[in-house]
Formats: sequence, C-alpha cells, structure tokens
Amino acid sequence: MFRFSLISVLFATIVAIGSVPVSLAAAPAASAGQTCDVAADTALGVQDYGDAIRLHERIVALHPDDALAHYHLGFAYGMTGQADKELAEYKKAEALGLQQWDLYVNLGRVYLERGDYQSATDVLLIATRLGPNHSEAHFNLGLAYEGQRMLPQAESEMRTALRLGSDPSEAGNTLAVILAEEGRRDEARQIWTDLAHATPTSSIARTNLVILDRLEKNARPAPLSPPTSLAAAQTRS
Repeated sequence: MFRFSLISVLFATIVAIGSVPVSLAAAPAASAGQTCDVAADTALGVQDYGDAIRLHERIVALHPDDALAHYHLGFAYGMTGQADKELAEYKKAEALGLQQWDLYVNLGRVYLERGDYQSATDVLLIATRLGPNHSEAHFNLGLAYEGQRMLPQAESEMRTALRLGSDPSEAGNTLAVILAEEGRRDEARQIWTDLAHATPTSSIARTNLVILDRLEKNARPAPLSPPTSLAAAQTRS
C-alpha cells in the first residue's frame, strides 16, 4: 500500500494515514444514472488495480459526467502511487456533485500526505458532516488539526474516532502524542501504559514510554554542586 507513515518529531508515533482503507463495498450506494459497471468495480474490489484503471478509464471516456467512475478511478490511481492523477479524479468527482463521506476522506488523505493540512481540514470537515459516525473521518481530521498545531481540536477528533471504533493502537497512540504535545504527559503516559499491556506484541507504546522518560529526565534540573568553601570545610573536618 502506498500510503506512508506519519512520524512525530518527539515521539515514535507510527500512524499510517488511512491504514485501514475505506471499503468501497461499504460506501453509500451510487446515485441513479451513474454507470460504473460490475467488471470495473470487481477489479477494484479484488485489488487488481491495473484492470481497474483500464476499465474505469474506458468508462469515464464514454461517460465523462459519471462522478462515481471518476472517484473509483482516482482510488485505483492512488493505490498504484499515482497521486497527481488520484487528486485530479477526486476533484472531478467532487465537481460533478458526488457527495460521499469516503470520497472526502480519501481526498483528505491525499492532502495529508502532501502536508497541506488546511486543505485536508476543509475536506475532512465535509467528511465528518456527511459521515458523522465513521471513525476514519474523525481520525484523519484529527491528524489534519494536529498538523496545524490545533491540539485541542485534534484531541477532540481523536477521542471521537476512538469512541466510534478506531484501532486504539493507532488512534490511542496518536491521542497520547497530542496530549504529550499539550504538556499533559501524565495522561499520555497512562494511555501508552495501557496500550503496552493491551498489545504486548506492539513496540510503539513502549518506545514512546522510553522517549517520554528520557524527555522528563532531561527536563529535570541538574543537582547543584556544593559551594567551594563548603567543600573545603568538609575536607578539613
């Protein structure tokens, strides 16, 4: 999968952006009049992206106003690392009026990968409005807010994502990073401790606990050396 990991400067938070891709089968039903056909979507569903691209390119050539076909073509481009084409097709689908929460989540992911956090925020806000009960929308919006250092908003979205069922090893770890960045290190430590116990095979929470210990140790003032005169007096006694 082409989507990369987001690594925090201070903490070893390995949070794959959209690491659980939105399932097209779980997406809302296509609108009437959209002609994305069975063969094209079957290729997409079985991750035969070469065939999916070929078939969807044929559909959009015959039906350039088919918003759903542009969306699916963009998704296939994205899964083969063609990010510029992916973005272009998503924008065509949006311009043609497609209003699906997962379109806006995937559009937001493209912007996140480019570091364009403001554009990501704009489209992911639409995703949360269209799909308020989908954790992926809130999780990615939290990442967009965190990228803009809007930490209270990022915290709120990450907590919502967790409540809606996001993987704690991703959303929980990211929430802990946000809390640590806010200076709430005790709360971050508790989350990482819980994650370390809950997922003993994962090293991410343990790594972050080690980094947090190191940061706190470095933040403590060094013990003062005794004055020279006092040290000399002790030597003579």
